Amino acid sequence: MKALDTNTLIRYLVEDEPAMANAIARVLTAAEENGDSFYVSQLVVLEMNWVLSSCYRYSRNEVLDALDELLLLPVLTFESPECVSELIAVGRVVDLDLADILIGLWHRNAGCETTLTFDRRATASPLFEALV
Repeated sequence: MKALDTNTLIRYLVEDEPAMANAIARVLTAAEENGDSFYVSQLVVLEMNWVLSSCYRYSRNEVLDALDELLLLPVLTFESPECVSELIAVGRVVDLDLADILIGLWHRNAGCETTLTFDRRATASPLFEALV
């Protein structure tokens, strides 16, 4: 299995570079036809959130919609699809930074009871505990 870098998924979603968007679309289509898939790590999910919101000025809901769209593609194998699904669900109802939600969920799914933080805002979530 091959993995995808953040920029390939950004090109696929944003289509701001037509040649690159077409190239990744062709690769994804061919992989699906051949029964292959591509790995998408949690790091890529985290970076996509940052790139879409910071560079492309996507709203929170647009970022969540984009992640939802990618999660539905059978040709993509996410490192933790349940974590990404929960990020989408929680992110739509909880006013906490999406990166923080993903970090808290990722740690919880790894078996951690909580994530220690100095971020007072994050401590409103049961995923986090204030360090001081």
